[in-house]
Amino acid sequence: MLTTAEIIKKVRELEIKSKKLTRHLFTGEYHSAFKGRGMLFKEVREYQAGDDIRFIDWNVSARFNHPFSKVFEEERELSVMLLVDVSASSLFGTTHARKKDLITEVAAVMAFSAISNNDKVGVLFFSDVIEKYIPPKKGRDHVLYIVRELLTAQPKNKGTRIGHALQRLNNTVRQSSIVFLLSDFLDNEFEDGLKVAGKKHDVIGIKVYDKMDMQLPDAGLMEIEDAESGARSWIDTSDYLVRQQYEAAFFNHTNYCKNIFVRAGCELLHIRTGEDYVKVLQKFFVGRNR
Repeated sequence: MLTTAEIIKKVRELEIKSKKLTRHLFTGEYHSAFKGRGMLFKEVREYQAGDDIRFIDWNVSARFNHPFSKVFEEERELSVMLLVDVSASSLFGTTHARKKDLITEVAAVMAFSAISNNDKVGVLFFSDVIEKYIPPKKGRDHVLYIVRELLTAQPKNKGTRIGHALQRLNNTVRQSSIVFLLSDFLDNEFEDGLKVAGKKHDVIGIKVYDKMDMQLPDAGLMEIEDAESGARSWIDTSDYLVRQQYEAAFFNHTNYCKNIFVRAGCELLHIRTGEDYVKVLQKFFVGRNR
């Protein structure tokens, strides 16, 4: 459990890092990657060669006996929702950080990117129940509150029900939003919820995993415990076939998640603990812009 002083220090560190990334690396890329909800009327000006004739304001043109065009601008304000998995499996990590730490940092970066573009941001924390819901709002104080909650979340339950979180999102968030779903996706029953969410929102999954989620070390006989169910078993990691089956199960589940996102018309990013997540996010933003 972090002390109050440690929490304040970590919040400040995340704010400084997030703002630096937003200012120097994501400048314009976040803005371009996520378009506004539509166009707003801005002004009327004299018709210029190349203007779309559909936007000629005939009333003003008749009054001045000269063609005038309506000018529109993009309605930029967006709502960003962070769906954050706080189940027990997120506490696992063997390289530099736990999955929870990586999820917290990426969520903080996305939250600060949102407010730097004057967008609203909210969070839904989930395990196999909805742990906490923070409605979308603007402003630095709101994001600092979100970051504190990310750092100090103490879930009541251990399991993972992504479908339940998506159902809450679909029932609660009426406005079309940018949704970042951050999880290790250790769940097999969320396709229906994702399909519904994908029709209304722009959903981007961020699958966070640890190297040992993918590969077992050759370390002999080991007792392992499922962090969410508590089930224990012994496995012989020195057996090549055991390690191969473990790795195959990881990639089978990864492909399963990819296919679910493709069928729902959504995108899925993969970030490993110890990896430079900034490069992954930059590549995503640039790809969106193209």
